[in-house]
Amino acid sequence: MASGKNYLKEVALVFFKLGLFAFGGPAAHIAMMEQEVVVKRKWMSREHFLDLIGATNLIPGPNSTEMTMHCGHERAGFKGLLVAGICFIFPAVITTGTLAFIYIEYGELPSVNSFMFGIKPAVLAIILGAIIKLGKKALKNTELIILAVLVLAASLYGLNEVLALLGAGILGMFYFTIKSKSSTLNSFILPLGLIGSTDILSNFQNASNVFWVFLKVGAVLYGSGYVLFAYLDAELVAKGLLSTTELLDAIAIGQFTPGPVLSTATFIGYQLSGFEGALLATAGIFLPSFVFVALLKPLVPRMRNSKVLRYFLDSVNVSAVAIMLAVMVTMSIESVVDWKSGLIVALSVLFTFGPRKLNPVWIIIGGSILGYLLNLIG
Repeated sequence: MASGKNYLKEVALVFFKLGLFAFGGPAAHIAMMEQEVVVKRKWMSREHFLDLIGATNLIPGPNSTEMTMHCGHERAGFKGLLVAGICFIFPAVITTGTLAFIYIEYGELPSVNSFMFGIKPAVLAIILGAIIKLGKKALKNTELIILAVLVLAASLYGLNEVLALLGAGILGMFYFTIKSKSSTLNSFILPLGLIGSTDILSNFQNASNVFWVFLKVGAVLYGSGYVLFAYLDAELVAKGLLSTTELLDAIAIGQFTPGPVLSTATFIGYQLSGFEGALLATAGIFLPSFVFVALLKPLVPRMRNSKVLRYFLDSVNVSAVAIMLAVMVTMSIESVVDWKSGLIVALSVLFTFGPRKLNPVWIIIGGSILGYLLNLIG
């Protein structure tokens, strides 16, 4: 039987590898994670993985990063939580920090558009694979299927994903409770993030202020990189600490580097206060996620053991799958724009579902290389 030390090493290797190749946003990250920890390594059941996705969607912070922490805890306890989160974040932070140095020194970034062109279509197949597998577990009855369709429509219409998840969870909880003629609400706990004032420190002469700025953003941030842009625009651009162009460049870096988009904080921290600022901004924006996951983890089994909370969690889980599908649809519209991107999608689907299935990491690498080669021929 493997020792705790070996478990930690395994957790570190798995999530460092994912951190190197996790392109495409949270939906793609979670799809790759499901392949590694459920299908390949069997650290947990698919149903429990779904429970963790549902619960994670209800707390602030980067969902895929928080899922790495949950998975690490499942394999190696609290130390595994810390190791998984740090190893997943590390490649993005190093890459983003290096690019920040180049940006400050030379005023421009190296072009990676040709390689990124092939990655986005490739991750569509990976997301689709996860949606199908997770959907089979989540869609337990006709009512949940109807709920998923409603959430999908609401998400495509533009409803905030947190509101969609909470609304669907509460609706499903009350419906199934009434249906089962049981109204026991024992140990009902709904993990909500703190919504507070966003009036934060504007004096960056002391680099430690950078930490407090990003700590507060990390503690209240829900949603995608676009939401992060809105927060930072209000706190940095509006106060004259960063130009709009500099902020857009930082967000772009977070989008096309692997791992969580919140690595944008590393880039901005370097812009504001050099190497020290990069470290403090990174620590500040990710620290709340470690705290939230550590607090949430013991509650997930209790939610599953309570009948009423089980209804809530089932409804949230099916909603999370529907939101992944909405993300895939939106990404498809943005990414599949010509025959070249269409070819990459087709090949990625073939190697995701065909007789010669490939690990998602190889699909990402293959999509990137093929995108580069196709762009060479015009």
